[in-house]
Amino acid sequence: MPARDLTPPGVASTKAANTNAGETSVKLYGYFRSSAAYRVRIALNLKNLSAEQRSVHLTRNGGWQWSEDYRALNPQKRVPALVLDDGEILLQSLAIVEYLDEVHPQPPLLPGDPVERAQVRAVSQIMACDIHPVNNLAVLNYLKGPLKQDQAAVDDWYRHWVTEGFDAIEALLRPGPYAFGANVTMADLCLVPQVFNARRFKVDMGKYPRIAAVDAACLKLPAFDKARPENQPDAE
Repeated sequence: MPARDLTPPGVASTKAANTNAGETSVKLYGYFRSSAAYRVRIALNLKNLSAEQRSVHLTRNGGWQWSEDYRALNPQKRVPALVLDDGEILLQSLAIVEYLDEVHPQPPLLPGDPVERAQVRAVSQIMACDIHPVNNLAVLNYLKGPLKQDQAAVDDWYRHWVTEGFDAIEALLRPGPYAFGANVTMADLCLVPQVFNARRFKVDMGKYPRIAAVDAACLKLPAFDKARPENQPDAE
């Protein structure tokens, strides 16, 4: 399936600033503040892979994810979507991260030991499958729209589910500097974007010193720093 040019009006496509030189036909459709797209940006940077970034603005003009062109690319109407150089399209951030880890195994993002690998996946899924889905933009908009909740109630909802997840994650992290020790894993790729969002919604990070320490250690790495929302071409 050939990749289609879905660059939204007024937003230029931008080659990701990775070390690999040369042309790439791989495209990452995302949004600068999307935590799911943030995870994939980190993975691409860690793997030293190039991808052309295509911005899908989730709020402007009602949200570009609802356009017919983008729905043809991603029927779920969410970000990220990774279009490979042969035109194949991958969806869902953790599926994309694991694909990248299988095809480009260095540095590994999952431990070799099956038990440790399951533990990393479990912490990753607390964020990607428990916290994130109930705090997704579509859910928050539904709370404000059909359910008539005001912004204060929506913010309380957000903080509640972050706190529920972070209480568990704080207890599950291993001695650092990263989530599971000396090596960065998929859990770190999920944790850093979730902390970014937690701070946006004024979650008290003083309750989570281990999570905060892992976040600080990761953000010292160039791969994480380059993936920050404020460092993206569509940042506002």
